[in-house]
Amino acid sequence: MSRDRLIVALDVPAPSDALALADALGDAASFYKIGLELLSAGGYMDLIDALTQRGHKVFADLKLFDVPATVAAAVRGLRARGVEFLTVHGNQAIMEAAARNKGASMKILAVTALTSLDRSDLDDLGFDCDIGELVLSRARRALEAGCDGVIASGHELPALRQALGNRLLVVTPGIRPVDNDEAHDQKRVVTPAAAIAGGADHIVVGRPINAAPDPRAAALAIQNEISRGLQKSLA
Repeated sequence: MSRDRLIVALDVPAPSDALALADALGDAASFYKIGLELLSAGGYMDLIDALTQRGHKVFADLKLFDVPATVAAAVRGLRARGVEFLTVHGNQAIMEAAARNKGASMKILAVTALTSLDRSDLDDLGFDCDIGELVLSRARRALEAGCDGVIASGHELPALRQALGNRLLVVTPGIRPVDNDEAHDQKRVVTPAAAIAGGADHIVVGRPINAAPDPRAAALAIQNEISRGLQKSLA
């Protein structure tokens, strides 16, 4: 469903804040990402249960990176909670372990290069290659490992789609509406319409919604941008 293409990042301090935001958004959003901030706040699994009981889809953005057996066990536990998307961030054995244990309903998404990283950050991490090359290489390896999709910036979308077609889901963070000039900790950002038109299956939006004076109005405006992006992609 086109409405599910928007994934709202619940980057808030506590589960109670997350549920309050989801309730305030109502039918403006139906897919929610919960990450490490809420994991450290306590009640993470209860929050997953509360969101799914409300009929929402849940994206557990935990970037699992551990020995394959531990990752496999974590995937099985989250699968039992009804998590729709789960991120992994590791080598081939880790991705394969996650893919083998995801079941029929969960989708494993491999992280390529964080949207908070630029060329100087990759140099600092010891990656002597272009960001686009790194993303494409990791996407190919994710596909080989049995992952369902990748997390990738809108800047790498055209190359991903040209090389791999629609064989992988692409979820794109680093989204900023046209009238939002502040990138904050995200360095490689695109607008909702541009990401969807460029081939993103889903976009992840956090602060432009949860820090807006009217989060529901902000979410609806982004839904309208998604619709424009879909129309452009079909034109």
